[in-house]
Amino acid sequence: MRTCGILLPVSSLPSPYGIGCFSREAYNFIDRLAQAGQTYWQILPLGPTGYGDSPYQAFSAFAGNPYFIDLDDLERQGFLKKKEYADLDFGADARYVDYGKLYLNRYPLLKRSFSRTHLGDDEEFQQFCEKQKSWLADYSLFTAVKNHFGGKSWDQWDEDIRMRRPEAMSWFRQQFDQEIVYYSYLQYEFAKQWRSVKTYANERGIRIIGDIPIYVSFDSAECWANPELFQFDGERQPVRVAGCPPDAFSADGQLWGNPLYDWDYHEAHGFEWWIGRLEHCFSLYDVVRVDHFRGFDEYYSIPWGATSAADGCWQPGPGMKLFRAQQKHFGKKLIIAEDLGYVTDSVRHLVSESGYPGMKVIEFAFDSREGGDYMPYNYPQNCVVYTGTHDNQTLAAWYDELTEEDRAFAADYLNLKDEDRSETVWSFIRLTLSSTADTAVIPMQDYLCLGAEARMNHPSTLGTNWRWRLLPDEFTEDLAEKIRHMNELYGRTPPVSDAQG
Repeated sequence: MRTCGILLPVSSLPSPYGIGCFSREAYNFIDRLAQAGQTYWQILPLGPTGYGDSPYQAFSAFAGNPYFIDLDDLERQGFLKKKEYADLDFGADARYVDYGKLYLNRYPLLKRSFSRTHLGDDEEFQQFCEKQKSWLADYSLFTAVKNHFGGKSWDQWDEDIRMRRPEAMSWFRQQFDQEIVYYSYLQYEFAKQWRSVKTYANERGIRIIGDIPIYVSFDSAECWANPELFQFDGERQPVRVAGCPPDAFSADGQLWGNPLYDWDYHEAHGFEWWIGRLEHCFSLYDVVRVDHFRGFDEYYSIPWGATSAADGCWQPGPGMKLFRAQQKHFGKKLIIAEDLGYVTDSVRHLVSESGYPGMKVIEFAFDSREGGDYMPYNYPQNCVVYTGTHDNQTLAAWYDELTEEDRAFAADYLNLKDEDRSETVWSFIRLTLSSTADTAVIPMQDYLCLGAEARMNHPSTLGTNWRWRLLPDEFTEDLAEKIRHMNELYGRTPPVSDAQG
């Protein structure tokens, strides 16, 4: 079946409280998606973000971001009073997230709401903690200890707790017992509210595409609690880290700095941790997009302490052994393989053998720096096509920034005349939706024909990323009807029975 969806991070939803969250605006957006004839809502990772605010550098591979907890829901439960937060300064510009003000003003509210709970008598909370204990106990302790050390990365903590010595673990658990419960409470509220949003979406025929980063952040609960999973030395410092080699877009490559997995250890233990991670993701999402799928075939390994990714080399990954173990555990699941960038024959073989749809990006088809085959007439049906992803420029700005030669080729391919920005953007959207790809996903910014000011992320930069937000009433009924018509035109609107759930 031909399907379509819209890419919009939860953080980019409108809301009066500084960032998109699980508020009524999320439900309104789902209603618009259904009106627009969509099958999917694609989001970015939901983890708790740290320095740089990137959802791909979270403090946990399992935990949720407390920023997404709806304050109005806490008010309805009697844990907050409207007057306590209605006039707080969460940022002056509704278009962009102000993470600094969010951090200063939101966490005291969440702490206040916790002080009014009676979790000792809450059986659902106790059941949640028991069900999620494989990660929640370590995450809550990690966060409490991190707060004790002023937010420092765990490798800068005192040696006894950094190395998880039993006497230190016992002391911190006793010293910060209520704070540990507080961080578990935040995860409980996150999980309840997200479950409500997802249920509402599913009932209206909208499925959620989640996103799982292949790597975890070094400053994460997993690296502190489970060092055996990673390529660490005896002092629990990384030996080698992740990144990408130099290419036409970056002369030095990309030095991500994430710890690399000890794949021999994972294989010897039946890929137990990875199966648990995927299982957790499928409890949150209907479909999982696995970021940097190439890393399961070969991963780029850079010495710890290197200042450039140019010093790295390729190493073999686990390949199909991981996915066979996963499929044996819980069967075939809906996974999207993010296979962008330089793709080798072995990566193509892995994607093909897994059966997962790969990804195509329309912008790459008209960029002469891209060596991959992204022309729409070459797409297999089993793929997901995007105009661009969260890492790409918006269509409008991308077209303006093309070289004269690339722009002339694109104009010739689409028979573009002297059209205005809106018509040019919609021509590329038409090309995306009319392609042979089974699924097409369009970022919300492209449907709004916005420029560079709406870019979500510019890789290898800091300071202005992950901030863009949809304004209230921007996703209008007229726009939804226009999108629906386009999807009907190209056979991507679900049958009425599906749309109604």
